[in-house]
Amino acid sequence: MSSLRCIAKHPTIALVDSSTTLKELKQIHTQLLINGVLNDPQLSGNFVATVAVRNPNNLEYSNHVLDQCDNPTLFSFNSMIRAYSKSSTPSKSFHFYSRILRSNSNPDNYTFNFLVRTSAQLASVETGPPVHAALLKHGFENDPHIQSGLIFMYAELGWLEECLKVFGAISEPDLVCQTAILSACAKCGEVDYARKVFDEMPERDPVAWNAMIAGYAQCGKSREALGLFHLMQVEGVRVNEVCMVSVLSACSHLGALDQGRWAHAYIERSKVRMTVALGTALLDMYAKCGNVSKGMEVFWGMKERNVYTWSSALGGLAMNGFGEKCLELFTLMEKEGVRPNGVTFVSVLRGCTVVGLVEEGCRHFDSMRELYGIEPQLEHYGCIVDLYGRAGRLDEALNFINNMPMKPHAGAWGALLHASRMYRNMELGELASRKIVELEDRNHCAYVLLSNIYADSKLYEGVGNVRENMKAKGVRKLPGCSVIEVDGEVHEFFAGEDKSHPRYNEIEMMLGEISPRLKLAGYVANTSPVLFDIEEEEKEDALFKHSEKFAIAFGLISLREGVPIRIVKNLRVCWDCHDVTKLISKIFNREIIVRDRNRFHHFQNGECSCKGLHDRFHLYQGIQIEKQLYNIKIVSPLLVDHLRTPFNNSELFFPPSRYQKFFYASRCK
Repeated sequence: MSSLRCIAKHPTIALVDSSTTLKELKQIHTQLLINGVLNDPQLSGNFVATVAVRNPNNLEYSNHVLDQCDNPTLFSFNSMIRAYSKSSTPSKSFHFYSRILRSNSNPDNYTFNFLVRTSAQLASVETGPPVHAALLKHGFENDPHIQSGLIFMYAELGWLEECLKVFGAISEPDLVCQTAILSACAKCGEVDYARKVFDEMPERDPVAWNAMIAGYAQCGKSREALGLFHLMQVEGVRVNEVCMVSVLSACSHLGALDQGRWAHAYIERSKVRMTVALGTALLDMYAKCGNVSKGMEVFWGMKERNVYTWSSALGGLAMNGFGEKCLELFTLMEKEGVRPNGVTFVSVLRGCTVVGLVEEGCRHFDSMRELYGIEPQLEHYGCIVDLYGRAGRLDEALNFINNMPMKPHAGAWGALLHASRMYRNMELGELASRKIVELEDRNHCAYVLLSNIYADSKLYEGVGNVRENMKAKGVRKLPGCSVIEVDGEVHEFFAGEDKSHPRYNEIEMMLGEISPRLKLAGYVANTSPVLFDIEEEEKEDALFKHSEKFAIAFGLISLREGVPIRIVKNLRVCWDCHDVTKLISKIFNREIIVRDRNRFHHFQNGECSCKGLHDRFHLYQGIQIEKQLYNIKIVSPLLVDHLRTPFNNSELFFPPSRYQKFFYASRCK
């Protein structure tokens, strides 16, 4: 493909580059016409190719020049296909392929290489297989560039079997094809096979390492991703920003702050180029590890930010309970002229949810279509249902679901089901559960939450019926799992009698020490999460075997005094564990940060950053709540004393320079 790299041979044509404006392009074009340069079909095609490839902002102008050519060359057509394959409208590539077929030229290997790339970008079954058939017809199936491109194309379609067929037909696959099949397997979730390919490769370049690490990270095998990264360093392979994005993603998934900090230090020490994608991944890692102040420090330190960077910062604030700061940052984003997208609004709506700002959330939802022309998707509708539900406005939540312009998804019904349990509305809970099972008959959450609703009302016959239904359909409850990082090593704990940890006896001793101290502090077990009709003492024993309690006990015996305990749990934290963690944070004077499947809980001095939203069900159980409960203004959870940090309130999220004026103005509204 060297001929395509050296496309500008004429000195005047060589003036065209990526910074050339349309006005300058027209001046160059005029000179070429005056001097008769474009009378030569080769040079005319050369000019078309140069504009298309080197100056893609003026791609339509190169199309205009091509239309003026009497005898367009195959080279110029291929250049247009190549340029459009990288553009926002790749389907236009096929227009030029049609022109090739109508001309006296025949497509060559470059033509199909770029058409395969186009099909991969479109990820459409209507284009990919026909292109494959056409290149077979013209005899280009043995071109190594096309072979690797086909593997990539079928991976984009999710057709791993076709990827393996293409790869199996290659007699001597080169490094590029081996890396392509490795990436395809990883992308399609077959990471074990991908690792087999990786281990059998006679040589591995950084792209292969990056693909394997990214495959592990994307499939949730974060510990394997980090282990392979360390092996990569041992073997002295050059690390780039693409690899570090995957490493940071793995740290985010595990909540492994120590390893995330180490990765950050490695980036700075190795002078890895700080791209927007890498900076965004770094911000996301800190936010998902519960260190939101450091995440915002990264955000403000970035020289360049795109909409995904802003959305990540907004999402980090929302998931850590700083809903009001999330909304302030969104206002600043609008003032900066950054146009939000659908991901942005998911973060904004979640920010409204965590602080109970129902009307403001609805206003932002309406603004998506009215101000930005963004059509709300299922996830946005689910956020509004959750917003109404958490505020106790269950009838409005149901009405909103019934008026959705598309079929409600399991996420919307799930939000209503959770709210139904929170406010003990059995009728709505049964309805929501039934709707979820109709959509996803193996969704264990629907069965478990309905069981909880019955158990809360001590309707154990209903609990039994649900359990029998689960058994009949082969549905199993996902076991609770909590992860904690100590000295850079990640430890997993599962609910129940899991004695596999080497320090299990010490953990049991610590739990034995915690239990009487909790009772002295006034703790009474909330046994409603236990779904069995058994004695209260047995229920309390079952509660103490929840995975996060094991993780907290391990943190207390393993971490230095004063070091926060950071835990990631795969399920929602139950109310009893929430109460226990609050008390432990006070009794042991230890900050505890728990990330469950829904949000962060920052526990300190017997309080939680959720500011009682998690406890609202307890209030409902104990006293008659007026219907106006959801109109009570909820205090913002942004209290910096719940985060052990040297920053003051304004410095935590807004640097003291140009944004300070905005911060104080917004705070005083």
